[in-house]
Amino acid sequence: MPKCRVFAIDDNLKAVVENGLYMKTIIGKTMSVAVVKFVQEKGTALPAKAHDHGEEASFQVKGSCSIFEVHPDGSEVERRLPQGDAMLIPGGLSHYGVNSYGEEGVSMRLNVVSPPRAEYTAEDDTPYYPLANRGAA
Repeated sequence: MPKCRVFAIDDNLKAVVENGLYMKTIIGKTMSVAVVKFVQEKGTALPAKAHDHGEEASFQVKGSCSIFEVHPDGSEVERRLPQGDAMLIPGGLSHYGVNSYGEEGVSMRLNVVSPPRAEYTAEDDTPYYPLANRGAA
């Protein structure tokens, strides 16, 4: 029988880059949920690469960020996401984020994607994040 799954936002995050990026992912049948926490100490040196996937709802929990839409002609449009605000990113729209850190030195988001992100797996020892130095995915 299906059951509800409760999770804490800022507990039991896995290190992707020590002192830079921590994550956890929860995978459902029709959506994936990721908590993404950048720490200023090493997080500023982690450039993201443009990527696309299904429709995404992103809520900025701490700090802020800019989401850059990358259009087929190469043009980019910046969308600011201040702390406490949320954004919907259409499925298939190439995008990447640049973080701004709050007083705690943290930029943290809760991302919900439907359908589930194919590169996220519940067994992933190191959660996937589209960093510029990672291979195709």
